[in-house]
Amino acid sequence: MNQKLKTVWLGLIAAGAFAAGGYGLYALGMNQGMALGMAMSPPTPGAPAAMPQTIAQGEEATRRHINAGIKAGDTDPVTGHKILYYHDPMVPGNQFDKPAKSPFMDMMLVPVYADSDSDGSQVTVSPRIQQNLGVRTAPVTEGSLSPQVSAVGNIAFNERDQAIVQTRATAYVERLLVRAALDRVAKGQPLAELYIPDWIAAQEEFLSVRSMQGHGLSPLVDAARQRMRLAGMNEAQVKAVESSGQAQARITLVAPIGGVVTELMAREGMTMMPGATLFRINSLSTVWANAEVPESQAALIRPGAKVQATSAAAPGTLLRGTVQAVLPEVNASTRTLKARVELANPSGVLVPGMFVAMQFLDLRAAKSLLIPTEAVIQTGTRVVVMVAQDKGKFIPVEVETGIESSGQTEIKRGLQVGQRVVVSSQFLIDSEASLKGVQARLNDVPQAQGNAVGSKP
Repeated sequence: MNQKLKTVWLGLIAAGAFAAGGYGLYALGMNQGMALGMAMSPPTPGAPAAMPQTIAQGEEATRRHINAGIKAGDTDPVTGHKILYYHDPMVPGNQFDKPAKSPFMDMMLVPVYADSDSDGSQVTVSPRIQQNLGVRTAPVTEGSLSPQVSAVGNIAFNERDQAIVQTRATAYVERLLVRAALDRVAKGQPLAELYIPDWIAAQEEFLSVRSMQGHGLSPLVDAARQRMRLAGMNEAQVKAVESSGQAQARITLVAPIGGVVTELMAREGMTMMPGATLFRINSLSTVWANAEVPESQAALIRPGAKVQATSAAAPGTLLRGTVQAVLPEVNASTRTLKARVELANPSGVLVPGMFVAMQFLDLRAAKSLLIPTEAVIQTGTRVVVMVAQDKGKFIPVEVETGIESSGQTEIKRGLQVGQRVVVSSQFLIDSEASLKGVQARLNDVPQAQGNAVGSKP
């Protein structure tokens, strides 16, 4: 029995020693943490008294506040600084508006003071700490931002550059000179030979009236010439009848533009009715590239913007074009819009169905304020940047951002040219500012009047 009692006592003594050692390490770590925090925001020179730099000093200040009835929002008569809130340094995410014992640890809460000259809106970082953290700043500049959007496009025929070959009278296809669809044709190339019997009567009437002798026949000649036009003859064909003096019932159709025959509706021996389409020709001098652009980037693309494209079918060749339109239709499955781009195709290497990689280059004439994108802090509800001021002070500023391109972000509101923003370690400075209640001031959220404030700083 004595041996068991001895074992129990030894266990209790070991547990007590372990707990004491753990608390000692905790106190030592927290004191060093408080000292580092004060290095980030050292006391203002000339203040009535130094602010707490250790856990013990903070607890002593809290006990003094309890006895004096001081709470958050009041000014400490000893330090001359405004009290932002109270917190447990071990759990700094919870704020309290009254001095009390910590609900998390066996210790008193510690007051958090505002800087005497900034009222909590600034964070002071000593040059040594700035060097250790690697704080870098960049100026706010003014310039033009060129949003660059990349996309893959599918080549299609330019529907604005096509021609339709029709017959304007009942005709018989005697000979077909282009016999297959997708054949390439040149401008002026013969396509088919037609026999049009309806033209014979109109032409012979014209020739007969013109050969008559007498006065006052000019109106009759003009009327006969007009009947040839109504029969479907163009001016060149009418002049050919006038110059030759013979009826011409056969005609050779030629290609009005160069390109590809995309539709062929005629065959030898067929009878074509007036208005029937014989050939549809699409030019290849320019083509369309339909780019799939995410709807989040559609606002960056404007009609008239310049585009550069490359294709595996033309290695080493840079193709240039312009945005014709952003089609008002969203693909429900891919959440993309189509941007119609007209690309120059002088060598005819691009044909429908090919893919091209495109880069949209929209250099905007209007100038705006620009900062490095890495300086922007997205809080979820607001956009903030840390602005560097004199004497190692930093202040968070809410901004309104615009487009982003090539590592630069447009600033529409909140900054001025010449100011310097933090582009590295700004999250550490922002965290220090949050511990000092700056984020609560930015969000303009009034703290509850209860003992604990649920929202994190």
